[in-house]
Amino acid sequence: MGRPVLDRPAFERLATTHRRELKLHCYRMMGSLHEADDLVQETFLKAWRGRMQFDGRGSPRGWLYTIATNACLNAIKARSSAHRVLEEPARPPTEGPAAAGPAAGLSWLEPYPDAELPDLVDGEPGPDARYETGEAVRLAFVAAIQLLPPRQRAALLLCDVLGWSALETAQLLGGTTASVNSALQRARATLGKRYPQGRPLQRSQPNPEEGRLLERYVRAWRAANLDGFIELLREDATYHMPPWHDWYRGRPAIHDFFKTVWGNFAGYRAVATRANGQPAVAIYARRRQDPEWRAQSLHVIEPAQGAIASLTVYVGPLGAGLFAAFGLPPTWSEPEA
Repeated sequence: MGRPVLDRPAFERLATTHRRELKLHCYRMMGSLHEADDLVQETFLKAWRGRMQFDGRGSPRGWLYTIATNACLNAIKARSSAHRVLEEPARPPTEGPAAAGPAAGLSWLEPYPDAELPDLVDGEPGPDARYETGEAVRLAFVAAIQLLPPRQRAALLLCDVLGWSALETAQLLGGTTASVNSALQRARATLGKRYPQGRPLQRSQPNPEEGRLLERYVRAWRAANLDGFIELLREDATYHMPPWHDWYRGRPAIHDFFKTVWGNFAGYRAVATRANGQPAVAIYARRRQDPEWRAQSLHVIEPAQGAIASLTVYVGPLGAGLFAAFGLPPTWSEPEA
């Protein structure tokens, strides 16, 4: 008997089933929502063209992950930076007004809309996974694994996030089981230097307390209430604002910075959303003498014990450019009374 060949309807069903989980995998590898979109398209194009090579003995899912992972590794090799950053290593927190300005030479980690997260069924992590599904999509986790060399990153994602065995991963990446185990050991050691327990702290599922925190955050921005916003932060909170170099630590420092920029706009409109499994808020701002509310920034919130432990605010053209990916328009229209 000849080898089974995927016809177009079967291939389309396969693509529909696995598109979202493959896009998330590409995002984790690349740190970029836009690159992930392109690489998923490339994966399915290569899969369709090479469908005669699929002999039906392995799983279609594994075959697609092989193509997607290799596409990511090739894309990383071709670009100027092997990883994207959420913060600059070893850069101390800023005190006072932001002075360093945008970092044009850095590639910044992008947030991921919860609306694009897969409905995990067949794609549930295997028994060897070390990370929970929700934990492995958090902004802090994706930022941490960006520090790994690409092949170590791929091995950690396949084994510790997806739960594949070292043997399966070696077959996908090429090489031996020993080489995969070695890459995993190095990857885990690198994460261990960044996190006391070798991994980001686990988060609980969204709860009513988190919902109330998000509501208070939205109200504070809609009311242009700077003090109300600052009250939601933990005393030791951190604030990053890609693509600016500057970042702040501690409620007083964050307050002093915002006090210098809060009055730059005539007002704000806030829309609740979610990114990376975390609460998020899209901010529209209106400049004085401007009738329109324009996309201004995207805020990703890390809650802890009823307060905000860290806040990442994508500002400037970078922030406004993310609105479309979250299904948000570039300008805000006030609802009719």
